[in-house]
Amino acid sequence: MQILTDQFQKELKEHGDYQFPLLISNERLSKYDSNSFLWHWHPEIELTLITQGQMIYEINNEMFHLCQGEALFGNTGVLHTGHMYENMDCEYVSITFDPRLIYSYENSIFYLKYVSPFIQNLSLFSICFDLTKSWHKEIIKILNELVTIHQQQQDTYEIDVLIKLLEFWKVLYLNYDSTQTITSPEQYNYERIRSILSFIEENYSHKITLEEIADHIHICKGECCRIFKQYMKIPLFKFILEYRIEKSLKDLVASNDSIGDIAAKAGFGDSNYYSHTFYKVKGCSPTEYRKKALNHHK
Repeated sequence: MQILTDQFQKELKEHGDYQFPLLISNERLSKYDSNSFLWHWHPEIELTLITQGQMIYEINNEMFHLCQGEALFGNTGVLHTGHMYENMDCEYVSITFDPRLIYSYENSIFYLKYVSPFIQNLSLFSICFDLTKSWHKEIIKILNELVTIHQQQQDTYEIDVLIKLLEFWKVLYLNYDSTQTITSPEQYNYERIRSILSFIEENYSHKITLEEIADHIHICKGECCRIFKQYMKIPLFKFILEYRIEKSLKDLVASNDSIGDIAAKAGFGDSNYYSHTFYKVKGCSPTEYRKKALNHHK
């Protein structure tokens, strides 16, 4: 088997669902073709806890040699791959979650104070918990407790998971300087990407033109598209379409609004185009997604 991605290397597998966007899974490298998982990315944060063996883990341009008992934080949207060390198998737990589990809703104090400094820092690709610092042990302890919670599946499972994720984030916030940035010439381009993403976040519900985005960061349209695809590994307007789809999920699941109204609120001028795009991104129609979500919580 192998990780399935689209043509832009985005992983196709769902990591939980809109109501509880988290997936905890036991993995091993030998189950993948070539004993490694291919380069891919996803919008969720991923925590990788090594339970047996060793792994060579690469994130963007960074490489880590992870050993049993160590863990790695992979930020949102980073390209990553892993393969065996000296042909020895490696077992690990993957904990993948949408950061909104931590901050609840955008512009909340949790988002602005605690989460945004990490996920909006485009030079922060990863954090390795290799036990070289005392607080790493606390992180590993929390991750192991999270694995135990997942194994036991008590009635309060979701609450227990959330408590542990918040504990994890508290330790991370108190001990890691999220203001650290790279000093290479690429920093300027990361700031441009950050500015583009902020512009999309503020204007996705309206019509957005390439000229508006390029003017916002003061470069030509061609350079705007080139930089975005280079650093985000996806064409600019494909990203905007997928961003709008993700933004529409809350209204699709939590409201009785019509598909047309939801499409318009998410920035789609045509409900048929919304449905067509939704199917390409999610693999089902908006109506099917809504029914599935409602049936899941009956």
